[in-house]
Amino acid sequence: MSDLVSLQEIEHAAERLAGVAVRTPLVPFPGTGDGTALLVKAESLQPIGAFKLRGAYATISSLPEEQRERGVVTHSSGNHAQAVAYTARALGIPAVLVMPHTTPGVKVDACIALGAEIVYVEPTAEAREETAAKLAAAHGFTLVPPYDDARIIAGQGTAGLEIVQDRPDVDVVLVPVSGGGLISGVAAAVKALRPEAKVIGVEPELAADARDSMREGRPVTWDAEKTGRTIADALRVQRVGDLPFAHMRAHVDGMVTVTEDEIRATMRRLAREARLIAEPAGAVATAAYLYHRAELPAGATYVSVLSGGNVDPALFLDVLR
Repeated sequence: MSDLVSLQEIEHAAERLAGVAVRTPLVPFPGTGDGTALLVKAESLQPIGAFKLRGAYATISSLPEEQRERGVVTHSSGNHAQAVAYTARALGIPAVLVMPHTTPGVKVDACIALGAEIVYVEPTAEAREETAAKLAAAHGFTLVPPYDDARIIAGQGTAGLEIVQDRPDVDVVLVPVSGGGLISGVAAAVKALRPEAKVIGVEPELAADARDSMREGRPVTWDAEKTGRTIADALRVQRVGDLPFAHMRAHVDGMVTVTEDEIRATMRRLAREARLIAEPAGAVATAAYLYHRAELPAGATYVSVLSGGNVDPALFLDVLR
């Protein structure tokens, strides 16, 4: 348990992020009508449109200056890549991004606009990780992992810190799960500050490797072909990280899965009823509340983390129709 991220580490990350990451609001979702309140943690309002800025900036800004100046490399399906590119530009250092060729164009364009160099690979974990490691070795770049890193987890945990500071009475926190960095950090913060609160992970049914991992008691890998079926491109990671999984076993109270139709319906409802734009991955936690309440712990105050809003415009138009 000693290698788990502490509240103090999350608080230090919050100090690094002051003035860089937005302290995003908890937006009330209207009309639940059953005496419970749903508040949406709108990480879509970050400068890069997703929570990933928290972990990337907290990590890269903590590197020794000479190491930082040599540049950074990462592998990501989009939002983490954009966070690394944004951080690198802010700090005036080079960034190389290893991205699957299936990444939505809206995310690729944003990375290019931030001045990063992009290397395309096949959409498998092996291709991403091997290419990033080779680039780091060849050019002296520092590898900035997307989720399996204590500094990344501490940075993402600042979202959980804010949730409990803003709503000390929170009963249930719903968090999307991909590689596990966000839920690890959020759960560590929430459990340290409000141990009685429940933290629930949410995944698409078509990419439910974390659910299977929690059931099996070890990280379970799904094939890229299977996870590639979900509309939620940011949740297509084939396996949770080892360090995130240790945090999940220690702090997470359960897992819920949602369907593709529920994700689409929730994107539509978030836009129309809460005036919030969610990419598919960003909608899953709210979908769990709207469509799977019977599977959730009882409570009066629920918070769902809307992890990102970087949705392809054509897809968003189709969803709204």
